Amino acid sequence: MFSFFKKKESPKAVEPIQKIKVDMHSHLLPGIDDGAGNIEQSLFLIRRFIDLGYKKLITTPHVMSDFYRNTPEIILGKLEEVRAAINAEGLDIQIEAAAEYYLDEFLIEKLENNEPLLTIGGKYLLFETSFINPCSQLLHAVFLMRSSGYIPVLAHPERYTYYFPKYNDLVYLIDKGVKFQLNISSLTGYYSKQSKKIAEKLIKDKAISFLGTDCHAPKHLDQFKKAEILPTFHEALKLDLLNNSLLD
Repeated sequence: MFSFFKKKESPKAVEPIQKIKVDMHSHLLPGIDDGAGNIEQSLFLIRRFIDLGYKKLITTPHVMSDFYRNTPEIILGKLEEVRAAINAEGLDIQIEAAAEYYLDEFLIEKLENNEPLLTIGGKYLLFETSFINPCSQLLHAVFLMRSSGYIPVLAHPERYTYYFPKYNDLVYLIDKGVKFQLNISSLTGYYSKQSKKIAEKLIKDKAISFLGTDCHAPKHLDQFKKAEILPTFHEALKLDLLNNSLLD
């Protein structure tokens, strides 16, 4: 007998063009910035990454002279602590550490003095600026980074409010040798509607080289689950992303 109550078919999941296997922006080392507060929180977040299909994490604690005075010794020491915990728990994931450097006079000084900096993949230098105020030394810092053999990577370019009305000035940085790392959470509107709009435009303009979680807490990985069903996320996965080039 014909039934008006047909069973609805579940929508088929869209298979992405590529899967991201490496996250290169997170805050997983315990107790040294505004990310994981202790080793238990570190392990909880790492398990969540494994559940999402990641094979390698390059975690990037803040280095900021006024707040987080992390040195390579502090960061690498915490990395070994986390690695030991991962091995003890039998977790199947690689983890390395670099840093997210705040662009201030102290970073300029480090670059001018050729101090060793922590990089992603041995060459990419992740940095950020104030979210509100433009940095007058930005182009000089980029010049110093490139002169020192680094490839500058601007963290979450879609979040800097001073670029909201100056999109062309933002993408001009690509011509100066800067690569862009987009926060996946921006695609859901997690930070602001304007950040989402800029993120979508950067994807449309093929201006993104890395996708990162910028994970500080479980809520950021919850945003990943929301983002992965969005068309813009799948458009981003069609780009020539460099994440998986960091996989050993």
